[in-house]
Amino acid sequence: MQIDDKLLARLESLAMIEVPEEKKESIKAELGEIVNFVENLNSLEVEGLEATFTTLEGKTPMREDTPMNDEEIPALILKHAPQSAENYFIVPKIIE
Repeated sequence: MQIDDKLLARLESLAMIEVPEEKKESIKAELGEIVNFVENLNSLEVEGLEATFTTLEGKTPMREDTPMNDEEIPALILKHAPQSAENYFIVPKIIE
């Protein structure tokens, strides 16, 4: 699949980012390589193979689950947010 300027502009809009002009060609090439890789994965013959959810033999090691109720954590996180209100992030609507 070829990534053209129109598709890159749409991806920029959806991701709410702006790619500098000098990087657009390299970004298009990299995205094209990623799409080609996924297309190669789609062409693999997996009929009859059993689905695998983990590569670990046995079980996942468990750890003690200890909750932390530090009231400063939300404030520390939200101070880096462009917009927040009442311990929530405020984000722009992105669904078209």
